[in-house]
Amino acid sequence: MVSKRYFGDHSLMIGRFQPLHNGHLEVIRKCAAESENLTIGIGSAQYSHECDNPFTAGERYLMIDEVMKDEGITNYCIVPIEDLNRYSLWVSQVVSLSPPFSIVYSNNPLTRRLFSEAGFEIRDSPLYNREMYSGTVVRNMMVNGDEWRPLVPKKVAEVIDYIDGVKRLRDISGGE
Repeated sequence: MVSKRYFGDHSLMIGRFQPLHNGHLEVIRKCAAESENLTIGIGSAQYSHECDNPFTAGERYLMIDEVMKDEGITNYCIVPIEDLNRYSLWVSQVVSLSPPFSIVYSNNPLTRRLFSEAGFEIRDSPLYNREMYSGTVVRNMMVNGDEWRPLVPKKVAEVIDYIDGVKRLRDISGGE
């Protein structure tokens, strides 16, 4: 584990951000406010052009970066993190890809367990109206032609429009 003595309250939060929605933004605001530096890990970075993972790691990076600039949050970095599907190595991979951190924000039981066993401090991520603020809900609304824009930050909607993300999602989902 990295000592706080050297790196202060540097923290990590990981999400798929498919896409980044207002619930994610609230979590990021809280974590950034509590951290000297927040590393935002883009989980499952190797996936794109799938119903559950329609956006590339680069597109998700752009969404996050544009929102952080718009929000005036400056104490962050973004790191794409691919899945290994070998839990004994995953924490080491995350550590090797990220700037040093000592705190991990997560509600995922497996993520909490793995990082806890590796000696990291674990903190809960707040959940904001999960029934509404969910990547699955946003993607379903896009496919169904429902009004999804109020569920995401304005800059995310702009990126999705720029990449024609709704059409991509409809095409790969078969419109269902």
